[in-house]
This record gives sequence, C-alpha cells and structure tokens, in this order.
Amino acid sequence: MSSETTSPRAVSGPAGRIAVRRAAAVAGGVAAALALWALAGPVAGVAPTVRLDGAVRPVGPGAVAAASLLAGLAGWALLALLERVLKRPGRTWTVIAVAVLVLSLPGPITDAADIASAAILTGMHLIVAAVLIPGLGGSGRGE
Repeated sequence: MSSETTSPRAVSGPAGRIAVRRAAAVAGGVAAALALWALAGPVAGVAPTVRLDGAVRPVGPGAVAAASLLAGLAGWALLALLERVLKRPGRTWTVIAVAVLVLSLPGPITDAADIASAAILTGMHLIVAAVLIPGLGGSGRGE
C-alpha cells in the first residue's frame, strides 16, 4: 500500500500557482453571486424570481451557486483548451468571455418575474463576470 501524500511542492510551481489562482477565481465568482443573492433576498427582502413554464419560481442559493460554478468551470475549461492551441490565449479568451456575457444578459432580463428580479439577476451576471474575467483571463501564458 502506498502512503504517498500531496506535498506543498505539488502547487508551488508556475502551473500550480495558476491553478490555485483560477480555482480561487471560480470560488470567488460563486461567493460574489451568493453574496448578492443574500443581500437582495434575506437581507433586503427582495427574493429574485423567474417565470419558468408559466409559473413564477424563486431563485434559491443552490441555483445561484450551481449557475456561477458552471460558468466558472466552463470558462476555465475553455481557457485551458485555448492555451493548448493558441499563442495568445488570454486575449482570445477575454474576447469570448465578454461576448458570452453580453449574449447572456437578455436571459435574466426576459426570464425575471419582475423588475427587481431582473435587476438582481442581471447584477449577478455582471458580478460573476467581474470576478471571472480578470481572475481567469490574466493568469496564464502568452498574455
């Protein structure tokens, strides 16, 4: 039986530091979205809701965390792919990330059940992007 453990050196090199920074950016995006949800819902009393299949449904913390985590991991995966095939992956990734943000903004606006929910959900999109785009985009090779 092997008794191998992960040594501190496993994340001490440049690649390890980049992975830690990117993981922190993804976690930060989730935390930022959840913070906005908490401020809007439990603190201010304006719980975001969406229209789904003709019914108005609340947007809970699980959905907020899952959506922002998915966005962060998808962005990280795309960046990793671009780093394998492009000379300047950071610039290309940033352009794609901003384009995806712009294209995704109509979603919370049109699916929200009311104006307050539209503002909260749009704010979540923007705050996650504000964390992920600089957190993931500027941390790799060939920027």
